[in-house]
Amino acid sequence: MTDLDPTLIIDAVARDRRLQAFLVNGRIETMPARQSRRRLLLDVIAQAFEPGIRYPERRVSQFLGVIYADFASLRRYLVDEEFLSRADGEYWRSGGSVLS
Repeated sequence: MTDLDPTLIIDAVARDRRLQAFLVNGRIETMPARQSRRRLLLDVIAQAFEPGIRYPERRVSQFLGVIYADFASLRRYLVDEEFLSRADGEYWRSGGSVLS
């Protein structure tokens, strides 16, 4: 299984001038109120999930918990905004940008 690396995501958020304000001490401190910024942030986070790989809920929660304190809300945002899909306690990437 592909490992989920929170460091890569935090680094990507830190490099994006539109998202830097949401980071404090190497974690996402607040979720953007503007939907456009929130979707941009969720897209960056979704990049950690390899297409075609299913991840158990526990692993997803652990990963998201390192990035953001309210990991359950973050997980819900990712599903509601169709970056991740969920069934039978597993998550997989179903949307977002594809980096070339």
